[in-house]
Amino acid sequence: MYIPDQTDLILLKQLQKNARITIKELANITNLSNTPVHERIKKLEKNGYITKHVALLDRTLLGKKLIVFCNIKLKEHTMDIGHQFVKDITSLKQVTECYNISGDYDFLLKVMVNDMEGYQDFVLNHLGKVKNIGSTQSTFVMGEIKNCTEVPI
Repeated sequence: MYIPDQTDLILLKQLQKNARITIKELANITNLSNTPVHERIKKLEKNGYITKHVALLDRTLLGKKLIVFCNIKLKEHTMDIGHQFVKDITSLKQVTECYNISGDYDFLLKVMVNDMEGYQDFVLNHLGKVKNIGSTQSTFVMGEIKNCTEVPI
């Protein structure tokens, strides 16, 4: 398994902040030439440290003004039911994150919709079709204090 060195970590930090930073800019920051920087980035991609390059969008400008965290408790816990739940949940475009959690609930969903009516539609017409949900609890976000996509390095 490949273990990144300090230079790799610098590259990862810079790429997290700005995926469009040029090889030349990265070379200047790391005091390397362009070719080794390019090779290091390719190695980080090949070894799974960089999984994809994305553009982060402003959800509110796109009308997604309501974020809801939805706790889900399943009725039953078998491998087949769990796999089916994951398959069904990952197909719902309103669900932007899904975590398998411990405690009183089995899953935590992050849901993005336009407004309360959009969430009601999501619950009734989409989440309601997912089999084996025993109970749900919704928590509505009133204000976003910190939203960070960077992994702490």
